[in-house]
Amino acid sequence: MSEAVTQLTESLFTQLQSETFALLATVDAESNGPTSTAISWVYAVNPATLRFAVDHRSRLVHNILHNPKVTITVFGGGKVYAVNGTARVAQDPLQNVPFKMCCFDVNVEAVRNALFYGAHLSSLPEYTRALDLHAAERLDGQVMNAMKNA
Repeated sequence: MSEAVTQLTESLFTQLQSETFALLATVDAESNGPTSTAISWVYAVNPATLRFAVDHRSRLVHNILHNPKVTITVFGGGKVYAVNGTARVAQDPLQNVPFKMCCFDVNVEAVRNALFYGAHLSSLPEYTRALDLHAAERLDGQVMNAMKNA
């Protein structure tokens, strides 16, 4: 673990200008325990603010409204970045998307390399779409554009 900085690095900011696989950790509103979920609709508004969108039916919305402390884990540049911050609703519902989503802004409070000492990430996590690829790409574009305009 390395020393924390209070904003995104230039390379991490650039990576977060387009869809990126990430993990979102929240505090479960019912158990008060940690919970983690994979997301891809995450965007860096500026080096001090991350924005993400989730389906309004997701437990994540309730969790964040109950306790706004979150960690977004991003893989890139040979590292695993843990971005800690406080989330707030940016737009609810997110406009110009085909279903109800909630958009959050995260005030970046700390960015750390969360990879264990001496390790270097040799490849990024990859995923494929299990559903209609064309429809998924269209939805991804709609959500990312809506988040950029939120």
